[in-house]
Amino acid sequence: MGAVVSNATKRRSSILDMLLASPIMGPLAALVLASIFFATQSDKFLTGANLSLIIQQVMVVGTLAIGQTLVILTGGIDLSNGMIMALASVLTTGLAVQSGMHPALAILVGLFVSIAFGLLNGSLITGIGLPAFIVTLGTYNIAYALVRIYTTSTITKLPPSLLYLGNTFNIGGTEITYGSVLMVILYAITWYVLRSTPAGRAVYAVGDNPEAARLAGINTKVVLTGVYIVAAISYGIAGLLLVSRTGVGDPQAGQTGNLDSITAVVLGGTSLLGGRGQIMGTLIGALIVGVFRNGLQLMGVGTIYQVLITGILVIVAVSIDYLTHRGK
Repeated sequence: MGAVVSNATKRRSSILDMLLASPIMGPLAALVLASIFFATQSDKFLTGANLSLIIQQVMVVGTLAIGQTLVILTGGIDLSNGMIMALASVLTTGLAVQSGMHPALAILVGLFVSIAFGLLNGSLITGIGLPAFIVTLGTYNIAYALVRIYTTSTITKLPPSLLYLGNTFNIGGTEITYGSVLMVILYAITWYVLRSTPAGRAVYAVGDNPEAARLAGINTKVVLTGVYIVAAISYGIAGLLLVSRTGVGDPQAGQTGNLDSITAVVLGGTSLLGGRGQIMGTLIGALIVGVFRNGLQLMGVGTIYQVLITGILVIVAVSIDYLTHRGK
């Protein structure tokens, strides 16, 4: 009997150790503590309507951050993602409204352009060996210019099909948008791929040690190019979510998307050094930002102070990551 109890105790201890060692436990604890704090400051915080609003507010950046996570896991960084999203959104809306193109075809064009940018990023990084920072900084400016060349005014009067993901359904008296559900599904798919497929393991291997991955038989160039293409697809989807949330094609959108998505990734525990992190941590990181901004707004704190606090959170998260990595 004593041996059975001892074995059960060891199993519980092992499970507890695994949970504590998980890189998402820190971000999850921060999210829970922040939620508790803001719940004590405002009676509106824990209402279904407000929690749904938080998810709606983070669904665009959260989807952008999926692609950013994949890139950072390989040891790179993508500064172009926000402007790729903006270009896809204005092209989709402009073609559907101004050119009379069928909305479904316009969406495909927007996704195709996003994929083209992802292929360009990946090809320049793997083919020439340019740093990801420089390549994506260049494509950021290219996408920015193309948005301004295409239109400088907001595109309105969109067909209902482009706004579908902004529609809601009711669960327990709370309105949930289809776009929020799509974001969660994308995270679930990405989590499965990274955790349970050879392609996902290759992404971690390339980020941890590219040379070792190459010697192990992994085609690192194919993996990196594929990562930037898949990431770009998520940016195109984020553009569609942006359109459905705002109801317009906005040429001013996306300019801080790169920094916002990097913030979510870093707060979620993914290392900027590559090879370490979990996609669900990124979702938690995006929710942390959403919770802080929403809670501070309910408390009447000005927008500029919300940005200030977010910046402090990023510095703390990166510092912890670097100190932990150096210690190991």
